[in-house]
Amino acid sequence: MTHSGVRGEGARPDAVRSAGDGTSERDGPGADHTNGAGGRRRGHGRRPRRRHRVLRWSAMTLSVLILGTAGAGYLYYRHLNGNIEKGERSSGDSKARRTEPNAAGQTPLNILLIGSDSRASDANVALGGGKDHRDSVPLGDVQMLIHLAADRESAAVVSIPRDTRVDIPECTDPETGRTYPAADTIINESLGRGGAGCTLATWENLTGVYIDHWMTIDFAGVVRMADAIGGVGVCVNQNVWDRPLPGMPGGSGLKMKAGSEKVKGEQALQWLRTRHAWGSDVLRTRAQRMYMNSAMRTLRGQNVFTDTGRLMDLAEAATKSLVVSEEIGTVKKLFDLGMQLKTVPSNRITMTTMPTVADPENANHLLPAGDDAEQMWAMLRDDVPFDDNGDKDSGGAKSSAKPSAKPSGGSSSDAADIDVLVRNATRSSTLGPVDGRAHAITRTLVERGFDRATADTSAALSEQRTVVRHPGDESAEDARRVAEALGIPASATRRSTDVSGVTVDIGADWRTGTSYPQQKKPEAGDLPDSSDALNGSETGKCMDVYKPYRW
Repeated sequence: MTHSGVRGEGARPDAVRSAGDGTSERDGPGADHTNGAGGRRRGHGRRPRRRHRVLRWSAMTLSVLILGTAGAGYLYYRHLNGNIEKGERSSGDSKARRTEPNAAGQTPLNILLIGSDSRASDANVALGGGKDHRDSVPLGDVQMLIHLAADRESAAVVSIPRDTRVDIPECTDPETGRTYPAADTIINESLGRGGAGCTLATWENLTGVYIDHWMTIDFAGVVRMADAIGGVGVCVNQNVWDRPLPGMPGGSGLKMKAGSEKVKGEQALQWLRTRHAWGSDVLRTRAQRMYMNSAMRTLRGQNVFTDTGRLMDLAEAATKSLVVSEEIGTVKKLFDLGMQLKTVPSNRITMTTMPTVADPENANHLLPAGDDAEQMWAMLRDDVPFDDNGDKDSGGAKSSAKPSAKPSGGSSSDAADIDVLVRNATRSSTLGPVDGRAHAITRTLVERGFDRATADTSAALSEQRTVVRHPGDESAEDARRVAEALGIPASATRRSTDVSGVTVDIGADWRTGTSYPQQKKPEAGDLPDSSDALNGSETGKCMDVYKPYRW
């Protein structure tokens, strides 16, 4: 085999040219001129220096590339962070308190997802259907609470139909400074009465569940995210066309043939907004949960972290589509949230709707269904899994609540010296207040030695659960003594800046009797039948189409 004598410019590295005096032009003084089979080639002693120069230059080039890539990555990270809009976590009057850590120091994570019908952009106006004005007051037509268990082994998603009538607290819009008075109206109006922070406060007062963060997405955001995912699989049992009919204007425009189909872009938005074709607002929440369930399965099945292009598309779409509460307003924090949700097995994710009943005051509205709704909220407050697919040895439930602290007995005041204010908070979304409750419980406290207990009858408050509040550590033991005297669990005592002394708020869970009723401890999977639960591992679920909207 022959080798060319040319490599770039000049001869091969081993070649030497005679200088006519027995040395080579490359040798120079002191070069080794040994020849023969056992001798070294001329100039061999100089080659490592050249190799070192090549390695040195290669290392410098690689360093420049790495630094350049890192610089671009940092700039892109800043770009993504710049996409994210942020807002105040709570803008309403709420007294919800974080769940206590479990024995491992873990706490649940609650995130409120709100789908807004805001028309505050040309894109949203174009997608907005009947309301075509940019200055229309936004409504929260989709509302879902995502609950991630303290042990991160299960998750729950609860929807509330948009036409459910609830108590909306006083809220102050953080952007305009306008204060909206408390109102008794449907829950989707809360978004226009102080932003997402007002919707969060409304949920906290209704459920008693502390909500850590909120996220909102508008019409254009839904379209953008559906495209970035690559489409979401949905299914109908009959051909569907959600269109205006005589006497029934509006409609999302959704048109599909029976069977499964991947929806993306505007069609994905139509699926989420469809109501008439399903037959009710409650059934619309079922279709929304099916969509979310399918979207989560789709994302789990995509190896986006090994596909840079897909990852960048999703990052762009998510950061441009979501507005979030300020505590999670960075790409890293959103990524961390996503990774926590990703660790939950599909069969440990349960999607439900809050049980509702018809509103006797308005046939188009709903109300929370009393005991069934409260059972669901109690499970969330106590961090009890909605499914029963967990560790059977522990009954599937891994409550995050700490054991109640025992009163120490020696550091509190005598019962006769403790000032106690008792308030009637028995009013709820479904029931009016029970007259005389504050006086009845006050008399009971006086009979049990709390001579300075008094009833406050200035207003009927609303609390789902009875709670004993105190202003600080110095009165915590007194609050526990009052709770113990009434049979209220010590876990129902709360530190609150809204009270000046020990205050008992008699909630909707204690409407009769003078000893606090024993509360049944919920167990894993103990959901009411009316919750319309869907497990995250279920596939092939299809929506039935209301007959007038079939074609």
